[in-house]
Amino acid sequence: MSTPVILITGAAGGLGRAIAKRFSQSRWRVTASDVDKAGLHALNTVVPLDFSATADLRSASNCQELIAETLVATGRLDAVVNAAGVWREGPVETFGEDDFDLVMGVNLKAAFYISQAAIPHLKESRGCIVNIASDAGRQAYRGSAAYCASKAALVMLSKTLALELAGHGVRVNAVSPGDIATPMLDYQAERYGKGNPTGYKRELLSLYPQGREARFLRPEEVAELVWYLCQPQAEAITGADLAIDFGLSAGR
Repeated sequence: MSTPVILITGAAGGLGRAIAKRFSQSRWRVTASDVDKAGLHALNTVVPLDFSATADLRSASNCQELIAETLVATGRLDAVVNAAGVWREGPVETFGEDDFDLVMGVNLKAAFYISQAAIPHLKESRGCIVNIASDAGRQAYRGSAAYCASKAALVMLSKTLALELAGHGVRVNAVSPGDIATPMLDYQAERYGKGNPTGYKRELLSLYPQGREARFLRPEEVAELVWYLCQPQAEAITGADLAIDFGLSAGR
């Protein structure tokens, strides 16, 4: 049996890096994409990448090119993890068009176009897609309309793809984490914490049902769930939106 191949977008980020490590440990061939060229190079020093490319995936043509290059390098494609994501916040009344386009482009359009380009090859391998959504796609947060909308749409994209591809043996699922201890969360707290990033993070944790015991997710915890969804024993799981958020999205 040929060694399976995975493509991870946003692979240089904290979560993408953890996913790449988890699949590499299981002897998958790992391919990666990110806008961060230096980050991809750093990833390649800890995970042997079969192929990597610096790419802005907000256009269909760039996504088609990435998938084509991946196939040239590896000869097959068994799984795609759309982990690229950005956070911008602010009230709708004053939210800028550039920020809105960035959030929708990275969080939704990129996943749509990568999936579109990958579908013919995933049909051949009877592979799978995992889209990294968010608890913010399950419930609203003040000041986060664009991000919430992008992740909610990503969940519905996952479900629709699951229905369309079920007859071809291709599974599609969304994973919806809570806050993850990654550089993205650090950036979020620094940019929007009004000079108090620690207080910003403390306020996030105050929403969790664990109270004083609340903590942020580790990237490795989310990576383990993503890895499981790509295994044969997860054959029955498709069209799902799986929360991994300490119960954050379960209610108040």
